[in-house]
Amino acid sequence: MSALGSLFSRQPAPLLGLDISSSSVKLVELSRDKEGNLVLERCAIEPLERGWITDGNVEKFEEVAEAMRRVVKKSGTRTRNVAMALPPSAVITKKIILPGGMSEQDLEVQVETEANQYIPFSLDEVSLDFCVIGPSPTSAGDVEVLIAASRREKVQDRQGLAEAAGLKPVIIDVESYSSRLAAGRLIEALPNKGVDTMVALFEVGAFTTSMQVIRNDEVLYDRDQAFGGAQLTQLIVRQYGFSSEEAETKKRNGDLPEDYDAGVLKPFVESMAQEIARAMQFFFTSTPHNRVDYVMLAGGSSALPGLTETVTAQTSFPCMLADPFEGMLIGEGVREKKMRREAPSYLTSCGLAMRRFLQ
Repeated sequence: MSALGSLFSRQPAPLLGLDISSSSVKLVELSRDKEGNLVLERCAIEPLERGWITDGNVEKFEEVAEAMRRVVKKSGTRTRNVAMALPPSAVITKKIILPGGMSEQDLEVQVETEANQYIPFSLDEVSLDFCVIGPSPTSAGDVEVLIAASRREKVQDRQGLAEAAGLKPVIIDVESYSSRLAAGRLIEALPNKGVDTMVALFEVGAFTTSMQVIRNDEVLYDRDQAFGGAQLTQLIVRQYGFSSEEAETKKRNGDLPEDYDAGVLKPFVESMAQEIARAMQFFFTSTPHNRVDYVMLAGGSSALPGLTETVTAQTSFPCMLADPFEGMLIGEGVREKKMRREAPSYLTSCGLAMRRFLQ
C-alpha cells in the first residue's frame, strides 16, 4: 500500500499530533506514566493568516511550513515524528464486507479490486489504505473492512509541509477520525461509560463548523456548516473599525471595549447557538432520531462565554465543552492556565497524538 499506508499504521515511538486548520497550527505531544495514565507533555498553537489554507488546501506553502517550525520551537519538543490529518472532504472512505481468514496479501488484492468501484479516479492517482474493523455485523464468518483513499497530491502536500518544517511524517489520518478518537475518551467518562449514549459533537472552526453524531464509536450523521469564529472577528471589525489582524488579536486577548460583551459577543453567541440548534433539526428531520443525550462543543470559538448555556437553552439538551486533556496528567513543559483556556481547540491534534498508543 502506498503513501496513505500510514493512515492506520502503528507508532509507539514519541509522536507529535499536528493539526493544520484554516486559522492555526496546533501541536500536542502525549506520553504515558508507569501506571498507564496519559500525560500531556507539550501543546502549542501558532496562528495562520487568512487564505494560507483554504478548504484544506495549502495555498501558501512556505508560510505554513514556517508557522509549523514556529509551533515546534514554541512547544520546546525534540520529537520529530509527526501525525497529520486531511480534511474529510479530501478522503473517500467506505466500509465493505470481505470473507474472513484471508491473508494480508489477499486482503490487499481484494481491497484494490473493490476500491475501483467506489473511487472516481484511477488507482494510480490515489493513496489507498484499509483497516479490518472486526467481524461483520451482518454475515457470519466475514469481516468488515474500512477503505480510505485520497488523491496522492493531497497526501504529498501534507508530507511536504512536514519535511519542510524539519519533521518526519509517519501517519496521515482523517481530521474527523482524530477528533472522534479524542472525544471517545470524554464520552467514556459519561454515565454508564457512554455506552449507547448519543453525542452531537460540534467543532467550531474559523469558517466552518462540523457536526458528527456519535453512538458507540459509530457515526450516525455528519454535516459541515458555513459558520464559525471568523464571523465574530468581522463583527468586531465593523463595530470598532479595527483591522482584521487587530480584531483577531484583541479577541484572543480579551482586550476589547466595555460595550463588547453586550453589544457584540452576546448577540453572536445567540446566533451561533441558533445555528447549532438548526443543524440538530436537520439531523432529526433527515434520520429516525429525535433527540441526543449530550451536545459537545470543540474548536477555537467553542469556549466563548455563555455559549454552552445558550446551546442548552436553545436545544434543551445538556451541552458541555470538549476538553481533550480532561483527566490527563500535566507535564512540566505545559503552561496550564493558557492550556485550559485553549483546550477545546486541541481536540483533533490530541486525537492525532493519541495515535501513538493505538496498538
